[in-house]
Amino acid sequence: MRILSNDDVEQLLDAEDVIDSLEVAYRELADEKGANRPRNHTYFPVENAAHPGFRFRFKSQEGGNLSSGVWATRITSDMVGTETLPTGESRRRLLPVAPGGRYVGLVTLYSLDTLEPLAIMHDSVIQKFRVGATSALGVRELSNDDVTVAGMFGAGWQAAAHLETLLLVRPGIEEIRVYSPTAARREEFAATWSEKTGRKVVAVDHPRLAVEGCRIITAATAAMEPVFDGRWLEPGTHVTCITSPDGTAMRRELDDVTFDRADRIVVFSREQVHHDNQIDILGPVDRGRIAWDDIQEIGDVLLDPAPARKHPDDITIFANNTGMGIQFAAVGSRILRLAEEQDLGHVIPTEWLLEETTP
Repeated sequence: MRILSNDDVEQLLDAEDVIDSLEVAYRELADEKGANRPRNHTYFPVENAAHPGFRFRFKSQEGGNLSSGVWATRITSDMVGTETLPTGESRRRLLPVAPGGRYVGLVTLYSLDTLEPLAIMHDSVIQKFRVGATSALGVRELSNDDVTVAGMFGAGWQAAAHLETLLLVRPGIEEIRVYSPTAARREEFAATWSEKTGRKVVAVDHPRLAVEGCRIITAATAAMEPVFDGRWLEPGTHVTCITSPDGTAMRRELDDVTFDRADRIVVFSREQVHHDNQIDILGPVDRGRIAWDDIQEIGDVLLDPAPARKHPDDITIFANNTGMGIQFAAVGSRILRLAEEQDLGHVIPTEWLLEETTP
């Protein structure tokens, strides 16, 4: 069995490979050639002494698909809570309280044929790219293909992956307007990504400036409340969000107006909407704006030969509303193959983890 660190994964992982691997997995899931268990969060009443209100949380998700040949289990052992920024906004935060000021997030891959564990790898680099790549597939399918100006909410880890994958599926974008509550962070992000991409990445000082004139809007934040006013949306805009209620907190990035104005809503997982009572997505259904059956999953959209966007002036939403184990199976199996080819990571005897009696 091979053990891979984030450094190993980063050497092996390519954003285009992630998009390709995930597209196959989502098609297979929609075609009943994959399986997934809804993500679960379990809180335990143990608080961090230095950060009152931050509690132990165990998160798990699992899934697999035929092409990957593996079943993946992803777990995180977290100390989680909410912090208030100097600007007054609240956000979800995880504390690095493991030894050495670190975090705990692991992906384990199991063979679908021989049952044995094949690899254990750190999760955070995979986590970053699997979310960005999924959003990029939504952008590719649902946005107008002639967009040249995009808006971005967020200036952190996830925003970086979203910007990189956005440009892979919409290379014609010339300008990205970035808003984050902290001025220094958005300005540093804009300078860094202008240099990396050769595009005009500009920091804006009001959320409205990252909406008006932008035909693709990406929210990639840890926000607890909506990041912009849906009344600002212009016809023909596609909106992506990555934060919805998760069964433990009613956090969201998009307001009711945005969802009510949408001509089409696509989600990552319909099952997770009900599992976590995602009231942001259920809102327009409850208010009679659309029928529940009108909300599709991204896998269904990928399988459908008809264009996902019906009219250039439609407002569309892709709610990247959960994490799925199948993502870690698809991407993890690709990483493992490359690691074996390049002999990266540490190998331990698999028999250490196998038993002779029935589980």
